[in-house]
Amino acid sequence: MTNQISRTLSPVLYLPHGGGPLPILGDKGHEKMVSFLKEIATTLGEPSAILVISAHWEEEQATITSNSSPGIIYDYYGFPAEAYTIHYAAPGNPVLAKEIYALLLESGVPAKLDEQRGFDHGLFVPLKLMYPEAQIPCIQLSLLKNLDPRKHIAIGKAIALLREKNILIIGSGMSFHNLKTFFSNDIDSSRENDAFDDWLIETCINPEILSEVREQRLIEWEKAPFARFCHPREEHLLPLHVCYGIACAGTPIAKVIFNNEVMGKKVTSFLWQ
Repeated sequence: MTNQISRTLSPVLYLPHGGGPLPILGDKGHEKMVSFLKEIATTLGEPSAILVISAHWEEEQATITSNSSPGIIYDYYGFPAEAYTIHYAAPGNPVLAKEIYALLLESGVPAKLDEQRGFDHGLFVPLKLMYPEAQIPCIQLSLLKNLDPRKHIAIGKAIALLREKNILIIGSGMSFHNLKTFFSNDIDSSRENDAFDDWLIETCINPEILSEVREQRLIEWEKAPFARFCHPREEHLLPLHVCYGIACAGTPIAKVIFNNEVMGKKVTSFLWQ
């Protein structure tokens, strides 16, 4: 099997999924993000399947949902009762799951299939806004518990051939994810937020940055301004690394398609197309 990338490539999208179920519950701090997610879907065409790399799933090795009818995982707590009645009945895609599994193994990436796991809110929250009909088959790919940025880029590179198919690939996380500042009015984090956001945008969209330099910057993301303030733990950033790995052989330079506030903090969404 060749690793050459064709000219017609499906989009790769890194997006914010917000705070738990709040985007679906009408939270005012998510209004701009909700509008963005509803609008962006209309520009992406009609994919035959959707692959989501969610910040809310970590395994020892790359793991793919392979259930034909996945359920819902309410992986949040402390919200109103309606948050636990949200449904997103999109079908799974066991055939695609096995294809991704094979691509990972072929590239030397340890992987497994999971026939039991359902969709977490990293999938069902944004997709309920983007594709509310829930008719497009969806699967999830986990992060690695080691949170190694180099290995997450490698996962993306291993499955880059998926872009030759009509598959929408989504990295679902948040470009800023310091929970204490989201829920505290006493912490002014605008300086740190802006500095890291500027660095991330520069890294992902500047065409003058050489590919090997761009990749190294992402691997060494902790060297960015206020990196550990903005991401005390990096699980919400690493879906971007997988997205970059998928995209880098075809369209390594991303576009900013959302740069606005979610719960009072600036977050950014990138599209490789």
